[in-house]
Amino acid sequence: MKFLKKFFEKKPKVVRTDVTKRFDLVGRVGQGSMSKVWRANDTASGRQVAVKVLDKFKTARFEARFFGLDKPTEGEIAVQLKHKHVVNTLEFGTTIDDEQFLVMEFVEGVSLSFLVDMQNEVMQKNRLSLILQLGEGIKYFHEEGWIHRDICPRNVVVDPDNVVKLIDFGLVVPNTPPFQKPGNRTGTASYMAPELIKRQKTDQRIDVFSYAVTCFEMFTKKHPWDTGETLEAVLHAINQPPKDIRTLAPGIDEQIAETIMKGLEKHPDDRWQTIEEMMLPIREARKRLKQKATLKRRKRKPDA
Repeated sequence: MKFLKKFFEKKPKVVRTDVTKRFDLVGRVGQGSMSKVWRANDTASGRQVAVKVLDKFKTARFEARFFGLDKPTEGEIAVQLKHKHVVNTLEFGTTIDDEQFLVMEFVEGVSLSFLVDMQNEVMQKNRLSLILQLGEGIKYFHEEGWIHRDICPRNVVVDPDNVVKLIDFGLVVPNTPPFQKPGNRTGTASYMAPELIKRQKTDQRIDVFSYAVTCFEMFTKKHPWDTGETLEAVLHAINQPPKDIRTLAPGIDEQIAETIMKGLEKHPDDRWQTIEEMMLPIREARKRLKQKATLKRRKRKPDA
């Protein structure tokens, strides 16, 4: 929480910039509900970057939910996040059209949602590594005093070296009592924790739930519930027990299965209380499975 306290004591200076002159916008690489992202060349530094421009009106409507709470902007939060599994934001500012923008490292790679859909060799061979890397990124968020609020495969990039980068900090809020109050129901519906959908008090455990849903999907290519497109449909679905991951992923290690299913508990008190708690048994299982695979290979190796 020292980081959060320091942040509120002194906020970074916002710079107004003509992004069309400062950057050579090569091409669009993504679009969220509140922003557009370009692959660009920075004419000032010469480096390749990603430039994210937030929709002025949608951003204003979102930030109005926190009127009187002095909520930091996405740029103010992102520029201070420094972790190997969180995309690095180099600077932020305001365009000449009064839009907020962020300049980030450009990560060459694919979305985790692509790997979930493909279930290709990268996913098959690196699944537990990807899960633990994502967990480390979320853990960092929580240690620094933030709640991400939108953990899902779409907000994760995997580079060619299979290194995970958590992206998109548009819904991030401080993990403090004023921002934990009921009412702010934002996020990706099918990954939202029950207490968030029901407009109850929230804390870092909503990220634990979203992380568990993501892990479930990485193993099964399916969601734990048959959810609809609306929040009402999702709320109806999560009032039912989740699908058993063992049924959808036959042969999954029992320790891993139990860990993910506990992360999906409807009541936050029955869930893992922290990301670290949830990661611990996954680390143990990964180590055990690696040892088992090594022993199996040695038994197969013919005597010299």
